[in-house]
Amino acid sequence: MKKIIVVFIATFCFFSCERLFFDESVATKDPVENFNYLWDECNRKYSYFDVKNIDWDSVKTVYKAKINSNMGDEALFTQLGNMLSALRDDHTNLISDFNISRFGVRYLGQDNFDWRIVTENYIPQNYYITGPFRHSFLSFQVANKNIAYVRFGSFSGVTNSQLDFVLNKYKDAEGLILDIRENGGGYVDDVYSLLSRFVKDSTLVYYSRIKTGEAHNDFSDASPVYVYPDDGPKFLKKVAVLVDRGTYSAGSFTALATKALDSVFLVGDFTGGGLGLPNGGQLPNGWTYRFSVSQTLNLNKSPEYENGVPPDHKVLFNWDKRTKDEIIDKAIELLEE
Repeated sequence: MKKIIVVFIATFCFFSCERLFFDESVATKDPVENFNYLWDECNRKYSYFDVKNIDWDSVKTVYKAKINSNMGDEALFTQLGNMLSALRDDHTNLISDFNISRFGVRYLGQDNFDWRIVTENYIPQNYYITGPFRHSFLSFQVANKNIAYVRFGSFSGVTNSQLDFVLNKYKDAEGLILDIRENGGGYVDDVYSLLSRFVKDSTLVYYSRIKTGEAHNDFSDASPVYVYPDDGPKFLKKVAVLVDRGTYSAGSFTALATKALDSVFLVGDFTGGGLGLPNGGQLPNGWTYRFSVSQTLNLNKSPEYENGVPPDHKVLFNWDKRTKDEIIDKAIELLEE
């Protein structure tokens, strides 16, 4: 039976009720009005100003000087999108009918993944495909022990039957590599479905709180988030989770949760963050926006991991060696210890 409790997904009335009934009387195409509206919404509701040391008043000064009532839509969109990029958050977007703004946190670090290198040097090319999972035992040439490799490239929705198949297949493996590099996130439920197979008891993995007032530090009390063991097959031996800057959102939630699991460790680079749940609304000109309105806290109740969940073993790709994946090599070394 699937046992998942996600206590941090509560109600966002403070943020969303006014959006459900947008006041047509404030509708305007005026660029200055739209700039002021968006800046103020972020100022009251964005959740990571202090963590990222962002001076939002200074950002306003910079971008207000670039806004005038005679500018066209594309020029306005560019400036508003650039302003939102100052938040350094891929859960922050401005959406119009001609463009979507985005930050690109993965570009803060180097690329550390190449699927072709994996399939040509580490696993057979007739690997299994089970839903979102690409998996096989590692080739005997690269590992002394029986080690399973499971690539999970997107939190696109996993089923119990898929997890049952994968974990039954590798029940006799001496270690498992779960590769979530460049996994940009998706369904948050997948985090708990996946991790429920790596615990034998209910486990506190982090805390969450949501923005409740207009000051930058107005938050609800921290609510605990647990992972509960699934009744299906589990893997309770050592698991190496591979991460990088492209590991975002649900990927970062997974990485953060592993810090509470004794048999699971992270190999690679810092994740990209994305630990704030996004919400948004509509500008007076009809464009929509979203940004993070909650914080996820580690077991010390610190929100610092929004800047990236740190790996337990930091390893980067050497692009001069196109037959080697240094992150997988390190994971093998650690699993064979």
